[in-house]
Order: sequence, then C-alpha cells, then structure tokens
Amino acid sequence: MEARAQARFVRVTPQKARRVVDMIRGKSADEAIAILRFSPQGASEPVLKVLNSAIANARYAADQTAQPFDEHQLVVTSAFVDEGPTMKRFRPRAQGRASRILKRTSHITLLVGEKQGGAR
Repeated sequence: MEARAQARFVRVTPQKARRVVDMIRGKSADEAIAILRFSPQGASEPVLKVLNSAIANARYAADQTAQPFDEHQLVVTSAFVDEGPTMKRFRPRAQGRASRILKRTSHITLLVGEKQGGAR
C-alpha cells in the first residue's frame, strides 16, 4: 500500500524545504514525525502537515480496499521538493533605484509505503 500527498505553492524556499525533506527520506513514519516535530527549521511545519496527510491517505486507501492497516509499518519511501512560481517584488533603494526581491514558493511531495520484509 503506497500513498501520496502533495502541498503546492508553499511559501518557503525550495532550498530550505529540501534540507528538511532530506532528514526524513527513508525513515519510518513515526520517526519522521518525531524529527519534524522537534526540528527548529521553519520548513518542518508544512512538511509535517504533508506527512500527516500522506499517512491519512494511506489509511483511507487501506479502508477502501479492506486491507489491514498499521501506521507503524509505514516508511517515507520518496520525498522531494520542486520549485513553484516565484513572486517578484521591488524594494526601494538609495538614489531612486529599486532592487528586486524574489519570494520563492515550493511544491512538497511525499510518498509513504509499507516496510519491505528485509529492510531495517
């Protein structure tokens, strides 16, 4: 059973979100939740919401197919962050000039699946 969740147009830079996603890739769902809950990065909050959504999607898919479901057997099989659209803003600078500010967004995608027999 594999489930997927995606958050799009999240107002966090992809570079910062990738740092957080790299910490949980390949970990069990329980361990990933604990890591995200106690990590100081601001991007850990939206990633935690996506992870909880993926777990809920797996629970729903298991209920639909009448399969047994154990949340403790789930593993983050794949996790990646893509770049979303960039909002462009301008800030006034000295001598009548303006500088561009790039407000980046990201698309966070997580896939959770069951542990394989020989893994971990």
